[in-house]
Amino acid sequence: MPSPLPRRAETIRKHSGWFMIYAAVLILLGLFALFAPAVATLSAELTFGWLLVIGGFAGLIAILRAGTSASGFWWSLLISIALLLAGASLLWRPIEGVMTLTIVLISYFIATGIFKIPAAFRYRSEGEGGWIWMLFSALVDLALGIIIFLGLPASAFWVLGLLVGVNFLFTGVAVLMIAVSMRRWQKGRTASS
Repeated sequence: MPSPLPRRAETIRKHSGWFMIYAAVLILLGLFALFAPAVATLSAELTFGWLLVIGGFAGLIAILRAGTSASGFWWSLLISIALLLAGASLLWRPIEGVMTLTIVLISYFIATGIFKIPAAFRYRSEGEGGWIWMLFSALVDLALGIIIFLGLPASAFWVLGLLVGVNFLFTGVAVLMIAVSMRRWQKGRTASS
Protein backbone atom coordinates (compact mmCIF):
# COMPACT_ATOMS: atom_id res chain seq x y z
CA MET A 1 0.00 0.00 0.00
CA PRO A 2 1.37 3.44 -0.89
CA SER A 3 2.43 5.83 1.84
CA PRO A 4 0.27 8.90 2.51
CA LEU A 5 3.48 10.94 2.55
CA PRO A 6 6.07 11.78 -0.10
CA ARG A 7 9.30 9.78 -0.08
CA ARG A 8 11.55 12.78 0.48
CA ALA A 9 11.51 14.43 3.90
CA GLU A 10 12.49 17.75 2.28
CA THR A 11 9.05 17.95 0.65
CA ILE A 12 7.36 17.58 4.02
CA ARG A 13 9.68 20.17 5.58
CA LYS A 14 8.90 22.74 2.88
CA HIS A 15 5.14 22.17 3.01
CA SER A 16 4.56 21.08 6.62
CA GLY A 17 1.57 23.43 6.99
CA TRP A 18 -0.26 21.74 4.15
CA PHE A 19 0.54 18.32 5.56
CA MET A 20 -0.87 19.45 8.91
CA ILE A 21 -4.10 20.45 7.16
CA TYR A 22 -4.13 17.10 5.35
CA ALA A 23 -3.66 15.35 8.71
CA ALA A 24 -6.48 17.33 10.30
CA VAL A 25 -8.84 16.37 7.47
CA LEU A 26 -7.91 12.69 7.85
CA ILE A 27 -8.39 12.86 11.62
CA LEU A 28 -11.82 14.51 11.26
CA LEU A 29 -12.91 11.98 8.64
CA GLY A 30 -11.65 9.17 10.84
CA LEU A 31 -13.57 10.47 13.85
CA PHE A 32 -16.71 10.85 11.73
CA ALA A 33 -16.35 7.26 10.52
CA LEU A 34 -15.85 6.03 14.09
CA PHE A 35 -18.98 7.84 15.29
CA ALA A 36 -21.06 6.92 12.22
CA PRO A 37 -19.65 3.57 11.08
CA ALA A 38 -22.79 2.57 9.15
CA VAL A 39 -22.58 5.75 7.04
CA ALA A 40 -18.86 5.20 6.52
CA THR A 41 -19.46 1.56 5.58
CA LEU A 42 -22.05 2.46 2.97
CA SER A 43 -19.85 5.29 1.67
CA ALA A 44 -16.88 2.94 1.33
CA GLU A 45 -19.01 0.35 -0.46
CA LEU A 46 -20.43 2.90 -2.91
CA THR A 47 -17.01 4.43 -3.53
CA PHE A 48 -15.57 1.00 -4.24
CA GLY A 49 -18.49 0.27 -6.58
CA TRP A 50 -17.87 3.47 -8.54
CA LEU A 51 -14.14 2.75 -8.73
CA LEU A 52 -14.88 -0.67 -10.22
CA VAL A 53 -17.36 0.78 -12.74
CA ILE A 54 -14.95 3.54 -13.81
CA GLY A 55 -12.03 1.09 -14.00
CA GLY A 56 -14.08 -1.41 -15.99
CA PHE A 57 -15.37 1.26 -18.36
CA ALA A 58 -11.87 2.67 -18.92
CA GLY A 59 -10.53 -0.85 -19.49
CA LEU A 60 -13.27 -1.55 -22.04
CA ILE A 61 -12.50 1.62 -23.96
CA ALA A 62 -8.77 0.92 -23.92
CA ILE A 63 -8.99 -2.70 -25.04
CA LEU A 64 -11.66 -2.04 -27.67
CA ARG A 65 -9.57 0.78 -29.12
CA ALA A 66 -6.52 -1.51 -29.12
CA GLY A 67 -8.48 -4.03 -31.22
CA THR A 68 -8.80 -7.79 -31.25
CA SER A 69 -5.28 -8.19 -32.57
CA ALA A 70 -3.83 -6.73 -29.35
CA SER A 71 -1.98 -9.18 -27.13
CA GLY A 72 -4.25 -10.36 -24.30
CA PHE A 73 -7.36 -8.82 -25.89
CA TRP A 74 -9.85 -11.44 -24.68
CA TRP A 75 -8.41 -11.64 -21.18
CA SER A 76 -8.39 -7.84 -20.84
CA LEU A 77 -11.93 -7.68 -22.22
CA LEU A 78 -13.09 -10.29 -19.71
CA ILE A 79 -11.46 -8.48 -16.77
CA SER A 80 -12.93 -5.13 -17.85
CA ILE A 81 -16.42 -6.63 -18.11
CA ALA A 82 -16.01 -8.34 -14.73
CA LEU A 83 -14.96 -5.05 -13.12
CA LEU A 84 -17.88 -3.24 -14.71
CA LEU A 85 -20.39 -5.88 -13.60
CA ALA A 86 -18.98 -6.14 -10.08
CA GLY A 87 -19.11 -2.36 -9.69
CA ALA A 88 -22.63 -2.16 -11.09
CA SER A 89 -23.69 -4.92 -8.69
CA LEU A 90 -22.31 -3.00 -5.71
CA LEU A 91 -24.08 0.17 -6.82
CA TRP A 92 -27.35 -1.57 -7.68
CA ARG A 93 -27.59 -3.53 -4.43
CA PRO A 94 -25.46 -1.72 -1.85
CA ILE A 95 -26.74 -3.67 1.18
CA GLU A 96 -25.78 -6.97 -0.41
CA GLY A 97 -22.55 -5.32 -1.50
CA VAL A 98 -21.74 -4.41 2.10
CA MET A 99 -22.34 -8.02 3.09
CA THR A 100 -20.16 -9.30 0.24
CA LEU A 101 -17.29 -6.95 1.08
CA THR A 102 -17.54 -7.95 4.74
CA ILE A 103 -17.30 -11.63 3.79
CA VAL A 104 -14.24 -10.82 1.67
CA LEU A 105 -12.76 -9.01 4.70
CA ILE A 106 -13.48 -12.00 6.96
CA SER A 107 -11.82 -14.30 4.42
CA TYR A 108 -8.79 -12.01 4.28
CA PHE A 109 -8.37 -11.94 8.07
CA ILE A 110 -8.73 -15.70 8.40
CA ALA A 111 -6.43 -16.47 5.45
CA THR A 112 -3.70 -14.09 6.63
CA GLY A 113 -4.00 -15.44 10.16
CA ILE A 114 -3.62 -19.01 8.95
CA PHE A 115 -0.62 -18.21 6.74
CA LYS A 116 1.16 -16.14 9.40
CA ILE A 117 1.22 -19.00 11.93
CA PRO A 118 3.68 -21.23 10.02
CA ALA A 119 5.73 -18.14 9.16
CA ALA A 120 5.98 -17.29 12.86
CA PHE A 121 7.17 -20.79 13.74
CA ARG A 122 9.61 -20.74 10.83
CA TYR A 123 11.05 -17.49 12.22
CA ARG A 124 11.24 -19.11 15.64
CA SER A 125 13.16 -22.11 14.29
CA GLU A 126 15.61 -19.73 12.62
CA GLY A 127 16.26 -17.97 15.91
CA GLU A 128 14.38 -14.76 15.04
CA GLY A 129 13.50 -13.03 18.30
CA GLY A 130 10.44 -11.22 16.97
CA TRP A 131 8.60 -14.38 15.95
CA ILE A 132 6.14 -13.99 18.83
CA TRP A 133 4.86 -10.74 17.28
CA MET A 134 4.12 -12.53 14.02
CA LEU A 135 2.25 -15.21 15.95
CA PHE A 136 0.36 -12.55 17.91
CA SER A 137 -0.54 -10.80 14.64
CA ALA A 138 -1.82 -14.12 13.25
CA LEU A 139 -3.98 -14.71 16.31
CA VAL A 140 -5.37 -11.16 16.12
CA ASP A 141 -6.23 -11.68 12.43
CA LEU A 142 -7.98 -14.96 13.23
CA ALA A 143 -9.84 -13.42 16.17
CA LEU A 144 -11.01 -10.47 14.05
CA GLY A 145 -12.21 -12.78 11.29
CA ILE A 146 -14.10 -15.00 13.74
CA ILE A 147 -15.61 -12.08 15.69
CA ILE A 148 -16.84 -10.38 12.53
CA PHE A 149 -18.18 -13.69 11.18
CA LEU A 150 -20.03 -14.46 14.41
CA GLY A 151 -21.55 -10.98 14.32
CA LEU A 152 -23.03 -11.38 10.84
CA PRO A 153 -25.26 -10.00 9.47
CA ALA A 154 -25.21 -7.03 11.87
CA SER A 155 -21.42 -6.64 11.83
CA ALA A 156 -21.50 -6.06 8.07
CA PHE A 157 -23.11 -2.69 8.61
CA TRP A 158 -20.44 -1.23 10.86
CA VAL A 159 -17.17 -3.11 10.50
CA LEU A 160 -15.96 -1.63 7.20
CA GLY A 161 -16.73 1.91 8.37
CA LEU A 162 -15.02 1.26 11.68
CA LEU A 163 -11.87 -0.01 9.96
CA VAL A 164 -11.86 2.94 7.55
CA GLY A 165 -12.26 5.27 10.54
CA VAL A 166 -9.42 3.67 12.47
CA ASN A 167 -7.20 3.79 9.39
CA PHE A 168 -7.96 7.45 8.66
CA LEU A 169 -7.56 8.45 12.30
CA PHE A 170 -4.18 6.77 12.81
CA THR A 171 -2.89 7.81 9.39
CA GLY A 172 -3.90 11.38 10.19
CA VAL A 173 -2.16 11.27 13.56
CA ALA A 174 0.98 9.80 11.95
CA VAL A 175 1.03 12.47 9.22
CA LEU A 176 0.45 15.20 11.81
CA MET A 177 3.29 13.97 14.03
CA ILE A 178 5.70 13.78 11.10
CA ALA A 179 4.70 17.24 9.82
CA VAL A 180 5.07 18.79 13.29
CA SER A 181 8.43 17.07 13.76
CA MET A 182 9.66 18.28 10.37
CA ARG A 183 8.48 21.82 11.13
CA ARG A 184 10.32 21.79 14.48
CA TRP A 185 13.43 20.37 12.83
CA GLN A 186 13.32 23.09 10.17
CA LYS A 187 12.84 25.86 12.78
CA GLY A 188 15.65 24.46 14.94
CA ARG A 189 17.95 24.30 11.96
CA THR A 190 17.08 27.86 10.90
CA ALA A 191 17.62 29.18 14.46
CA SER A 192 21.05 27.54 14.71
CA SER A 193 22.21 28.98 11.36
